[in-house]
Amino acid sequence: MKSPMLTVPADTREPAQRVEVALMPEPWLKRPLDLTLATIMILLALPVSLIIALAIKLEDGGPIFYRQQRWGRGARPFMAYKFRTMIPNADRYHGITAATHRDPRITRVGLVLRAMGLDELPQILNIWRGEMSFVGPRPLAVGEKIRDTHGNYAPYDHVPGFYERLAVRPGLTSIATIYIAKDSPPRRKFRYDMLYIRKMSCWLDLRLIVLSFWISFRGKWESRSTKV
Repeated sequence: MKSPMLTVPADTREPAQRVEVALMPEPWLKRPLDLTLATIMILLALPVSLIIALAIKLEDGGPIFYRQQRWGRGARPFMAYKFRTMIPNADRYHGITAATHRDPRITRVGLVLRAMGLDELPQILNIWRGEMSFVGPRPLAVGEKIRDTHGNYAPYDHVPGFYERLAVRPGLTSIATIYIAKDSPPRRKFRYDMLYIRKMSCWLDLRLIVLSFWISFRGKWESRSTKV
C-alpha cells in the first residue's frame, strides 16, 4: 500500500522548496503500547510532578511549564510541554537555540531535571494525545537555529534529512538520544533517526524505553557519551 503524502505548509519553507513528506505506516501495536504506557505513567508520575512544580516555583518564582511549538509527523507543528529548566523568558532574550554544556540559562533545579530526564514528563500528555510516541526522532523546535560549518546560524530544516525524519511521530527518546553524544552534529543525529525509521518495531521500542529508564535512573542524560 502506498504511503500517504502530505505537503509541507507554505509558511515553513520558500515556495520553490516545497516538499512532500511520505508518512511511514507504524507497527500496529505501537499506538496501543504508547497509550497504555502513557496512561500508567501519568498516574505514577503525579506525585513526582507536584514536587518538581514546587521546586521550580520556589527557586525563582517563574512559570512551572515551558511550552514550545515542535515539528510533528508530516511536518505538522504541535505544542509540546516541558518542566521549565531555564531562566524565565530564555527564548526571548537568547533566541531559540539548543542548550549547551554548562549553559548559563539553566537553573539549579533545571540541572537536576535535565540529568534525570524529568523535565520531559509533561510530554507524556503529548504521547497520550497522539502527537508523539515514546520512541521516535526527537521533536525539534519550529524556528530553532543551529550553527553551520562556517559558524553561522541556520534553520534546522536546511540540514539534509530533516523532512524525511518527519515520516513518523516524534518520540520522547530515540536511538540518537541514547547512543550518540548530545552535541553531535545534526546530520549524524538524522542518520540515526533514519536508521530507526527503517528498523521500526515494537520490540525495538521496548528495548529503547528500558535503556532510557536506566539512563534516567542513573542521572546520566546530560553527561552521556557515545555509549550507554
